[in-house]
Amino acid sequence: MESKEAKRIKPDDLDRLMDLYGITDPEKRGSMQALAKDARVRGWWSKYKDVFKNESLPDFEAEASLLRTYQSQVIPGLLQTPEYTEAIFRGGRYTDPREIERRVEARMGRREILTRFSPVHLRAVVDESAFNRLVGGTEVLVRQLEHLLHMAQMPHIDVQMLPLSAGAHSGLTAPFTILDFPNPLDASIVCVETLADALYLEEPHEVKLYSATFGDVQASAISAAETANYITEHIKTLESTS
Repeated sequence: MESKEAKRIKPDDLDRLMDLYGITDPEKRGSMQALAKDARVRGWWSKYKDVFKNESLPDFEAEASLLRTYQSQVIPGLLQTPEYTEAIFRGGRYTDPREIERRVEARMGRREILTRFSPVHLRAVVDESAFNRLVGGTEVLVRQLEHLLHMAQMPHIDVQMLPLSAGAHSGLTAPFTILDFPNPLDASIVCVETLADALYLEEPHEVKLYSATFGDVQASAISAAETANYITEHIKTLESTS
């Protein structure tokens, strides 16, 4: 391990090391084993090279401690249901059922960073239009909003709706995600997804600009509690008109 020949630690070896260093607290030992388990399962996206190709986002997401995302057209990918995701791909240029299935599976795999031990913190600002776009039809959208409401109740996830009544704001450009990392030596990265790939911005002035923009759209959005009420009422409206 010290020579980096072994990049993953076995449970038995970790127990022996904790015995050696006198770590006897069951909670601490359990936490260490959970971290080691997370380290072993990272890299799941290697099974989806046909989907991600040279895309680095899953790797960055797995290492990040905080994600700040602004989405203007759809619910953020990490908070999507399988049916909603499938409808998005079917609405695009994908027609091969197997390719759509693989892309849905890959996106669902990305969601695990929100439910793992020591999950990533997510702050999402979503434009009101995304809550009203009938992706997959009313039933699919209702199930999606119910899932979003459930996820937004978790302490490490904040969802805010940016109402159309807010008018013009600084986020009237492409959606983006800012990835912050736990190590202060690892600079934040901005990811701007495109039709063909994703653009990663790392220059300090670029990250600063997007951080300021996120702060602006967050300030224009309603609170997380108000957003939860909005989603609840919107679900009722959709169900009553379906």
